[in-house]
Amino acid sequence: MTYQFNCIGCPDVASLCEMIQRGRGIARKTFLRHVCRKSLLALEQALGYACHPSQGLTMAGDRHVGYFKSMYGGQLCVYITWSAIEYVFL
Repeated sequence: MTYQFNCIGCPDVASLCEMIQRGRGIARKTFLRHVCRKSLLALEQALGYACHPSQGLTMAGDRHVGYFKSMYGGQLCVYITWSAIEYVFL
């Protein structure tokens, strides 16, 4: 799965609301099995995370980031909740 959009630019708000209601928390390790690492790395850099703990805070080290699995518009998805914004991977 690759990063598609966040809740601010979501093309279908009804599907987004249903996705959030049905979302189940998952471990980062599980999340990583579902996503394209290159796509995730680009998002992490855009959000200002360091690539390595020696360089600063990484997304993996940020305990305020949540990882979830759900359905969006009938399609399996995983998403991150960061600063009350959902980032959806399809």
